[in-house]
Parts: sequence; structure tokens; C-alpha cells
Amino acid sequence: MKFQDGGVNTHDRARATEGYTLFAPVRHDKAYLINNDGHVVNQWQLGMGGINRCQLTESGNLLVNEGSEDGPPLYAGKAGYLREYDWDGNLMWEHHDQYHHHDGRRLSNGNSIYIAWDPFDDALATRVRGGLPGTEKNGVIYGDVIKEITSDGEVVWQWGTREMEIEKYPICPLCPRAEFAHANTCSPMPNGDIMVSFRVLNLLIVIDKKTREITWEYQDLSLGHQHDCHMLPNGNVLVFANGFHGQDVNMFSTVREINFETKETVWEFKADPVTSFFSANISGAQRLWNGNTLICEGNRGCLFEVTPEGEIVWEYVNPYLSAHPAFGTTNWIFRAFRYAPNAPELAGRL
Repeated sequence: MKFQDGGVNTHDRARATEGYTLFAPVRHDKAYLINNDGHVVNQWQLGMGGINRCQLTESGNLLVNEGSEDGPPLYAGKAGYLREYDWDGNLMWEHHDQYHHHDGRRLSNGNSIYIAWDPFDDALATRVRGGLPGTEKNGVIYGDVIKEITSDGEVVWQWGTREMEIEKYPICPLCPRAEFAHANTCSPMPNGDIMVSFRVLNLLIVIDKKTREITWEYQDLSLGHQHDCHMLPNGNVLVFANGFHGQDVNMFSTVREINFETKETVWEFKADPVTSFFSANISGAQRLWNGNTLICEGNRGCLFEVTPEGEIVWEYVNPYLSAHPAFGTTNWIFRAFRYAPNAPELAGRL
């Protein structure tokens, strides 16, 4: 079946949020910054290709998660490198960890934080409940570890799923046992704590950076193996609920704003018809400064902006194709982020 035509399909200039959108298509060899007309205003040549999340640093450099040849025999979210390129594409810094996957970002203190796999020994593996029997990867179950490193690569803080009450959180019965938890987001909170999304557990948690305790959790089957949880300036949580393996009443994607204290959904985007919006994996959302929300429907390579009332005022389909080792040709986008025209990351550049 033919991919949807790439480029901008909808642009309500009066209501769309002016700015520049950054994305690195999954396993593509470039990262792109586009304006609202879909024109590329800057691009970066990558090594093995962009994997997962990318962002602009305070100085305007590109920090991107890229793939490596080594590492465990897992492909979902596999990375290996955190790399920083200047505006002209020169490599300024890199950190290699063969176990790195999914998320990696720069902290306000100049350190970086990322997710890595952690192979469980037999004692830990026997504590893992749920999942499809016999689907360990070469007999191994991989947990996750969140690592904070300095610019020299020194690990100054880490926390792993081996510290959880593993028996309390069974893997989704339709998912392989190759991974316990499958973290796909490590989002720093304003107070320095870390919010984490565990896909195969349908679970969001907050880790106290100092005590290492889990101080908040939200688990709901209807999240459908969610992505991109993070705290909004109003103290609520925004999350992309994929709707994969969901209940039969919600086998479609939504974006939810959840009250952190009551855990009630206070805003939600659903498509009309609801089944027209669905991404089984990857994906994310960003609340923009005017109240609109930028949504990354990753499996369709579609970025679109909605008003608080759910009206689509901008839509862009990624025209750049790449080869995925398990799914063939795709135009997937893991995450996207929009920057305001006066954003400090863009100062003096556009």
C-alpha cells in the first residue's frame, strides 16, 4: 500500500503555532528542522541514522540518539550512541554505551541522562511474571537502567528496574519476556526527579532522585503500551496512549493530560472517527505555548497540531523513507519537538 503523500497537508495559518519542528526519522541518515510550510531550514548528516529522541541544546546544537553495530540482540529502540552536532553538522561530543536504547537527553546541569538495557541474572529472571512463555532473548531477560553521565562519560547516578518489586508488575501477557518493563521515556521533572514510562507494564512511575524510591505510579491497561510521559508546567502529566493490546473499547490511540494528584484524565484528544488515529508503538506529544498540542503519530510518520477543542490546524507527513530491520520500509518518527521563533536554542541562527 502506498504511503500517504509527504509534506504539509493542513495549515491553518491563523491558528497553527508559529515555529520550527525538529525530528529525526527512525533509522534515517539525517535529522531535519522544518518551518510550518514544511521547508527544511537546517539538516544534520548522521552516522548510522537517528534512533529515537533528538533535541536542540541551549547552545543550539543537536543532541541525538544514534544506532551502533554492537549491543544485545534486541531491535526495539536500539541505539548505542548519544551524539552532539553543532549547527553546521560537525560532531562535537559523543558517548557510546552498547546497551543504550530509546531515550537520551541533556540535563540543565550539563550532564546527560539515558536508558540502557540491563541483562538479568537467573535469580532476577525467575522473579519476572507474565509475558509469552519461552520468549526470552537467547534465554535472557533484559531489565532497564537509567544512567546520568558527565560530559566525560562518568556515571554519577543510576537506577535500575532490578530495584523494583518485580513480582508486583507482570509483563503484558501478549508481550515477549525478552524485556522486563521496556522503558521508553526518562523525563526529568522540575524538582530533578525522573518520570519513566514502562511500555509492557502499562506503567508510569516517578523515581525520587535522592531516595531512589518510587514516589508515584500510574498503571492503566487502557494506556496501551504508552510513550512520552512528561510533566506540564501546570503540574499535570501529558502522555501518548498508544492503545496497543488495549481493551476492545479503546483499540486506538489518544493523547491524555492526567491530573498528577487525582490521576483523573482532565483533557484528551481522540480522532473522529476514533480509529483514524492509531500508532501501535513509538509516538509522543508536546503541549505548545499557546495551548495547542503537537502530536507525533509515529507509525504513520505524521505530525499534527490540534487546538484544545481537538481541531487539527496543521499536519505534516514525513516524506523521508528508511529501512527498518524488522518492518522493512518505513517513514516512522519516534518524537518531534517544536521551537518558538524566539527560542534561545535558535537565537541568531534563523
